[in-house]
Amino acid sequence: MANYTAQEKQLPEFEEKVLEINRISRTVKGGRRLRFRALVLVGNRKGKVGFGIAKASEVVVAINKAKKQAMKNIILVPIVNDTIPHLVTASFGSSDILLKPAPVGTSLIAGGSIRSILEIAGIKNIVSKSLGSNTKINVVSATFKAILALKIGNNTKKSVKAEDEKQKEIKSEETKAEAVKPIKKATNSTDKEKSTKEVKTEKLLPKETAAKKPKVEKITKKK
Repeated sequence: MANYTAQEKQLPEFEEKVLEINRISRTVKGGRRLRFRALVLVGNRKGKVGFGIAKASEVVVAINKAKKQAMKNIILVPIVNDTIPHLVTASFGSSDILLKPAPVGTSLIAGGSIRSILEIAGIKNIVSKSLGSNTKINVVSATFKAILALKIGNNTKKSVKAEDEKQKEIKSEETKAEAVKPIKKATNSTDKEKSTKEVKTEKLLPKETAAKKPKVEKITKKK
C-alpha cells in the first residue's frame, strides 16, 4: 500500500488553468464601470476537458465563476495511441485551427492556448497550426469545435450531457416496456376466455339442432 500525504489526498480530479484575465470597462450614466473577465480551462489529462468564460468585479470571483461554467461544459476527447484519430480543421470567428495526428515521440507541436488545451486533455503527440486571429477566446472556441468534430469509426464523441440524456432515454424505455408487460398478459388471458366460450358455443350448436329435428318430423306425420 502506498502512503499518500494529506495534500495528495485533497488533489481534485480535474486540473484548473487560467488562460487569460482581462480588465473590461463599461460606460454608464455615473461614469465607467470596471470589471474583470476570466478564461479558465479544466481537464483531467484522461480525455476530459472544458472551458469557461465569466465576468465579475473581482478577479477571484471571476475565476471561480469561469471554473463552474467550465465544469458544466466538459467534453470527451477521442484519444488513440496518445494522439487524435485523424486530421481535422475548424474555424470560429476569424480564427482557423488545424490538428494533425503524429507518431509516438513527436510530442506536442503547438503553441499558446492550443498547447494548454491539448496538454490538459491528455494528448501527448500532435501537430497543430493556428491561422488567422490569435484572440484567445476565438482560438479556444475553434479548438473545442475541432475536438467535437473528431470521430472514431461511426461514433462521434459528444459532450457528457448528451451521453447522460441517452442513458435517461434508455432507462425510460425500459420502464415503459416493464409497464406494458402485465397489460399483454391480461390481454392474453381475455383472448383465452373468448376462445373457450367460442368452443363451448360450437359444442352446443349441434345438440340444439339435433333436438329440433325430431319435433319437425312428428308434426309432418300428424298432417
